[in-house]
Amino acid sequence: MTVPGFERWLGGSPLGVLARLIFLSLLVGVILAFLGLTPLGLVRHLLDSAQALFHLGYDTIGDIGRYILTGAVIVVPLWLLSRLMSARR
Repeated sequence: MTVPGFERWLGGSPLGVLARLIFLSLLVGVILAFLGLTPLGLVRHLLDSAQALFHLGYDTIGDIGRYILTGAVIVVPLWLLSRLMSARR
């Protein structure tokens, strides 16, 4: 006896859902094997991509910091001069 809410959550009877999942897994597995992809290779690629994205974020933050410092070399002295000049008036 199965619970109707459980079947609705699964999307059908447990055996039917299991059969569909096995069939789809077989189909996708054949396609991935044909393309030369392995489960471990996919996981490694996913982890490498996440790590590269993480490092890209830190590189971007570093670049922004360098841009701010480079601009500040010009902007801050000019601002200071303008404040000093306006204080003399």
